[in-house]
Amino acid sequence: QVQLVESGGGLVQAGGSLRLSCAASGRTFSSYTMGWFRQAPGKEREFVSGISWSIGRTYYTDSVKGRFTISRDNAKNTVYLQMNSLKPEDTAVYYCAARSGMVITTKWNEYNYWGQGTQVTVSS
Repeated sequence: QVQLVESGGGLVQAGGSLRLSCAASGRTFSSYTMGWFRQAPGKEREFVSGISWSIGRTYYTDSVKGRFTISRDNAKNTVYLQMNSLKPEDTAVYYCAARSGMVITTKWNEYNYWGQGTQVTVSS
């Protein structure tokens, strides 16, 4: 059974940093793509970043380019999202997701597995 467990959220001031972690278990993820999504109150879930596990290819939504970095640790089966220069508009629940295949898609309904989410709040 696939499990994705996020951690690392919290409250930070604008301009600060947080690192989210997503610990994955239940299968070998080398043929999977991992994604980070976020959902703010009253808004749709939106794609933030993705990484193809085996080849390390990455993709970011425009609003986080240059500020966020996605990475993975094969030994720990963990995906990270380093978030720098945080802005109040980054406030949301952040979700880790996984889908089979190496294509990074921005559509949330194309991901098969989801974590429970972790809250990120950026104060101004």
